[in-house]
Amino acid sequence: MTARGRAATAAKPGERDKAGPAPMQRAPGSAVRATSLSRAKAQASGDGSSVGMRLYTADGTRKYVTAGERAAFLATAERADRQVRTLCMTLAYAGCRLSEALALTVDRVDLAAGVLVFASLKKGRPGIFRAVPVPPTPLEALNLVHGIRERQARRGKGRGERLWPWSRMTSWRAVHAVMEAAGLEGPQASPKGLRQGFGVAAVSAGIPLNSVQKWIGHAQLTTTAIYADAVGAEEKDIARRMWGYASTDCS
Repeated sequence: MTARGRAATAAKPGERDKAGPAPMQRAPGSAVRATSLSRAKAQASGDGSSVGMRLYTADGTRKYVTAGERAAFLATAERADRQVRTLCMTLAYAGCRLSEALALTVDRVDLAAGVLVFASLKKGRPGIFRAVPVPPTPLEALNLVHGIRERQARRGKGRGERLWPWSRMTSWRAVHAVMEAAGLEGPQASPKGLRQGFGVAAVSAGIPLNSVQKWIGHAQLTTTAIYADAVGAEEKDIARRMWGYASTDCS
């Protein structure tokens, strides 16, 4: 590990590295109602409201990470700089935009409620927030690395104190370095690929579309419905019954 990497690892909780992260070391939800899903997908394909978002490129290449790719990405992130690791975990577990993660402040990490509260930067006006429930693992990591409880106990409760005071480009490069080290390449190897993968995983798990829409911060339900175009768990199960093979996860 370089001297810079050792310094980042030994930093006190909440200490900021304004120069950016150290280089990467190589190495139960409810069922989606069929009528609502069909209606939303029909609207998405019919009115052109979701033209800006697609799950595949023009040549048919996938733009979202699979469950297996997400697991490999998170495992590789464990070897990265501590603050790079928490950024990677936030993107993977919360499905937020990179800009929304970078705007996350200490006071909006709600450890008691188990949610991260993001400013919805694409809603057209400031002051719109959404709470996204996340597992204990990323919350514990955020608290350990960024000293959340300690900073929230101080006067001001961490308001306005960003967790990652890096530029968007610096952050993008750090995340992409983890992707590359994990062996991921192609359109999905990006922060947006993690976000798209979050949406696909949520819809495939049977989370209602309106909940996924809220968590991911879409203005229109028709945009969220695009995630149902991926082959989800229900379709895999139908195919399994059709062909009579054992259910396996090849992703």
